[in-house]
Amino acid sequence: MNKAFDTDTESDDDADNAVPEIPAGVKNYMTPEGHLRMKAEFLQLIDVDRPEVVSIVHWAASNGDRSENGDYIYGKRRLREIDRRLRFLTKRLDLAEVVDPRVHHGSDQIYFGATVVYENKQGETLTVTIVGVDEFDPLRGKISWVSPVARALTKARVGDSVSLKTPLGIDELIILDVNYPE
Repeated sequence: MNKAFDTDTESDDDADNAVPEIPAGVKNYMTPEGHLRMKAEFLQLIDVDRPEVVSIVHWAASNGDRSENGDYIYGKRRLREIDRRLRFLTKRLDLAEVVDPRVHHGSDQIYFGATVVYENKQGETLTVTIVGVDEFDPLRGKISWVSPVARALTKARVGDSVSLKTPLGIDELIILDVNYPE
């Protein structure tokens, strides 16, 4: 098939726009757990997934006509996806700065890795953990250190009130508790 008519390819720029950005000139701060997960994914892709797909593509290519060979076409597409993910993981791991939040255990001041309980002006009590850009999971209460909430909370202490700009105006957050893993 002519590359000019292949509409299934996605440019690397499009793929990179779908992931969270790291602010320019800073490291990719990560917890030790997040770094291990990302490294495990990289090793899984390079040692297991990619070799399996390469062998399938090799087998499919040996069957003859590649233009209508579903195994070959899907395999090549899957290889592009794996290679794109490997490039992304390599870039992120190269920028990684592993920060162990346990060094702050017992502190009442908020830094990277803290689990913070706070109350907003509506009276809602919320619990968040400040983690790396690649680790955030809002459904589990993990927010990125570059998020507006994390930036507002950082360096505050238990009992402090901080201001957070939201689309609805200024929200006051009162810090109730700060915890770090042991």
